[in-house]
Amino acid sequence: MFGTSGVRGRVGGEITAELALHVGRALATDGADTVVLGRDARESGRTLSRAVSAGVTECGGDVIDVGVQPTPTVARSVVREGADAGVVVTASHNPAPDNGIKLWAADGRAFGEDANDRIGEIVREGAFDLAAWDELGERRDGGGARDHHERALRESVAIPDDLSVVVDLGNGVGRVTADALHAAGCDVETLNGQRDGRFPGRPSEPTAENCQTACELVEATGADLGVVHDGDADRMMAIDERGRFVSGDALLALFARREAGDGDRVAVPVDTSLLVADALAAVGADVTYTRVGDAYVAAETANPDVVFGGEPSGAWIWPEQTRCPDGPLAACTLAGLVGAEGSLAAMVDELPTYPIRRDSIRTESKGTVVERVAERARERFDDVSALDGIRVETETGWFLVRASGTEPLVRITAEARDERDADELFETARGLVGRAGEAV
Repeated sequence: MFGTSGVRGRVGGEITAELALHVGRALATDGADTVVLGRDARESGRTLSRAVSAGVTECGGDVIDVGVQPTPTVARSVVREGADAGVVVTASHNPAPDNGIKLWAADGRAFGEDANDRIGEIVREGAFDLAAWDELGERRDGGGARDHHERALRESVAIPDDLSVVVDLGNGVGRVTADALHAAGCDVETLNGQRDGRFPGRPSEPTAENCQTACELVEATGADLGVVHDGDADRMMAIDERGRFVSGDALLALFARREAGDGDRVAVPVDTSLLVADALAAVGADVTYTRVGDAYVAAETANPDVVFGGEPSGAWIWPEQTRCPDGPLAACTLAGLVGAEGSLAAMVDELPTYPIRRDSIRTESKGTVVERVAERARERFDDVSALDGIRVETETGWFLVRASGTEPLVRITAEARDERDADELFETARGLVGRAGEAV
C-alpha cells in the first residue's frame, strides 16, 4: 500500500477519507500514543487530516495538529513534541487533483519499509484496536511549529545579510524560507507566494521547465540567487545569478563537498551522477549508494560516518539537524554558501559536466525484464549491483536499469566521462533490455 513516499493518488480514487481514517486507526493500534499531524495547502487535506485525527483518537491515541505546514516542519515537530509518529497529508510535488499520506518516525525520518508494511497490513486486515468510550484519545492544536523551524534555520546556518534572493514558493507552504532569509537581512522577493493547493502559478514539481518564470525574474532583477520549492517544501532547487536553473547533480556535488571531509561518506541514490563521486574524491570522501527514495537516503544517514544525504530531485538531508529532507534548510544553507563563495554560477561552472543518457521503455512485465537483464549483466560484467534495479560499473562509466515504482516502465540511465563512452554504455543497456523484453 505504501511506497517510499507514502501513499499517493487521485482524491476520490486511491485516496479517500476512509483510507485516512484507517491509517490513523492503524498508527494508534501499532502503538503510537501521540501523533503529530500536519498537511499541505490542498483543500482535500482538510477532510483527510480530520479523518486521520479521528482514526488515531478512536484507537486511544492523542493528536497534536500543527495545521498547514511544510513537511520538514511537521517532521521537526515530531521530535520536538516527543511524539511516537507523525503524519503529513500531502502529495508533495504531485498535481493538484492528487493527495497522499506520509508517515514519520519518532526520530523525524520517514517510515521505512518494515514500518509501512506493518501499517498496511493492519489496514488490509482491519485489525484495529478500538478504544472504549472512556479511553478515546484527544486532539489539540500544536502551536509554534513554524516559528520553531524558522529559529532553527537561523541558529544553524550563517545566512549573510547582504544577499538578494528570489524565493519561488510554487503556491505551496514553504514561506518559512522567505521569512528566515528576510529575518537574516536578505533582500527577498517572492514568486507564487499565495498559498493555493490548486497550484495556479506553476506545476508543483520544481523542474527547469516549470520554473522558467523564476529564472527570468532572477536574471531581470539581478538577484544573487533563486530558490524554488515544491508544494510541501521538502524539495529545494536553485537558480544562479545568470538565471540558469542548476541541475540537481550539481547542487548535490556542492552540498556534499561542503559537508564532507577525509574519511566521510555521503548517501546518494543509485541514479546519481559521477560528478558527485568525483567531487567527494577530491576531498578524500566517498559516496554510499542507496535505493531511489529519500527514506532510503535518510536511513543510511544513521551511520556515524555519513555526514550528508541527498537526491538530485531536490531532497537534501543534514542528519545532525533533521532526518527529513528540509527544503528551507537547503535554501538557507545555499544562501550561506553563496555568501561565502561569492557566486553560485562560478561554483557550478567549476564542476565538470558528464554526458548522461536516459530513456524509458514501456512494458507490462517490468519486474521480469529487470530480472532477465540482471542475469545477462552478471554474465558479462564484474561490477554489478542489484541494490535498486541493476547498476553496472565499468572503467568508463556506469549504466542503470530499474523498474519504475509508479508506471509500467523500465528506466535506463547511462553516464560516462565522454560522449562516445556514454553512447556505448547506453546502447549496451538498451540492448540488454530489448533482448530481455523479447524473451518475456
